[in-house]
Amino acid sequence: MITKKLQELAATRAKIATLEKSIATELNRELAALPAKFGFDTVAAFLKAVKSAAGGRPAKKGKAKAASAGKSRRKRAVITDETRAQVKKLTEAGKTGSEIAKAVGISLPSVHNIKKALGLVKKR
Repeated sequence: MITKKLQELAATRAKIATLEKSIATELNRELAALPAKFGFDTVAAFLKAVKSAAGGRPAKKGKAKAASAGKSRRKRAVITDETRAQVKKLTEAGKTGSEIAKAVGISLPSVHNIKKALGLVKKR
């Protein structure tokens, strides 16, 4: 019983490999025919036209690449005891969360988390 199933599995794997090879061959053939299909004499001319149509830049995939395309990612801030002390001091001095974040060099959510951990916010 199990031997028959193993043979079926091997046959199915062989069929999948054959299909993958067939698809790859057909895909290569279709890709090679694209320049002529759209009226270009050479692949280089076709690629130039595609790049021009895309605005001279590669297509963006997902938000992560789109965000990192123009600017580098901000480095994570390390929250130390000194950072917590600064947040506490500035909070007691009456500074707003965004002012504290800018002064200490951390994000606003980090300021809120520190204030919450230190018990400096009112409970709802």
